[in-house]
Amino acid sequence: MKSNPISEKFINFAITECKGSSHLYEYLSLKIAQDEEILELASHARKGQPVPNLLFGAVHYLLLKGKNHNLKDFFPSIVDMPREDKEESFTYFKDFCERNKDEIIPILKSKLVQTNEVRRCAYLFPIFQYIFDIVKKPLALIEIGTSAGMQLLWDKYSYSYGKNEIYGDKDSKVHISSKIKSDKSPSLQGSNPPVASRIGIDLNTIDLSNDEEYLWLNALIWPEHNERRELFEKAAEYVKVNPLILIEGDGIELLPGLSKGIPKEYCVCVFHTHVANQMSKEVRNSLLEQVKWIGRDREIFHVYNNIQDRYLHLDYYIDGKEFVNTVGETDGHGRWFTWNL
Repeated sequence: MKSNPISEKFINFAITECKGSSHLYEYLSLKIAQDEEILELASHARKGQPVPNLLFGAVHYLLLKGKNHNLKDFFPSIVDMPREDKEESFTYFKDFCERNKDEIIPILKSKLVQTNEVRRCAYLFPIFQYIFDIVKKPLALIEIGTSAGMQLLWDKYSYSYGKNEIYGDKDSKVHISSKIKSDKSPSLQGSNPPVASRIGIDLNTIDLSNDEEYLWLNALIWPEHNERRELFEKAAEYVKVNPLILIEGDGIELLPGLSKGIPKEYCVCVFHTHVANQMSKEVRNSLLEQVKWIGRDREIFHVYNNIQDRYLHLDYYIDGKEFVNTVGETDGHGRWFTWNL
């Protein structure tokens, strides 16, 4: 079979994303990479979207909606005692795709991969504390690619990092645990930095009171990841009762205007995690230029990954002077991170 860019995406997804995290998706990805019919089906995904995530999300979504097919027996998110015979899983996966391609294709063409990975707040929490220690001002949050806005509420959750001590909101029903896999550790404070405002921007914001949109976000969580699913469900309740400003539109275009509307007694904090990989190189560069332009006139902090590389970065401007930092490595699901600041 000729080299196929989509085939390579599934191979890369299996090796770099799924290995050690999802045996089901790892095996299916490697089999899909060799199957011309499923690759053709996956080619209907929207341009710029992570194709494997989108295809698996579409299949998972239909199963969660109640599609009666033997494939569901391999999904721990659906059955209590999932089957583990890998070869059979692909046979049923292919049959499911063939039988339901008329429903899968519209999902691939219309939906976006907008995973609200609440656990990523495990490293956002110390970063925002670090920022507050520098500026001593309330933080005005602007999240690009916010989806439903769960990460905007990072200060409403509690955290632990492999020790008994709990940080953040100790009374929170959302508790996030993560590991710091480096010799250096952040200087964690007992109290949260004050948050002045929370603005989330997305090309397609998610309304968690809409059952279909809630189900789609649930479907994007991998079948074996029950802890992720529990965090999502608990955090969703916080989104429903806390005031957020969610704006549908292009975050790069809207950023200058939004920053102008924030009083200078607040510190602008722009952040996004695992979003820039869906942007073109030109758009990523434009975002960096926008932040630099805003930084001529006011303090602004930018927390991001997937622009130059997969590392987490913190760039900021104070009095027009640029500061560039690499925070460290992060697990895609927030299970661990390293700290270099």
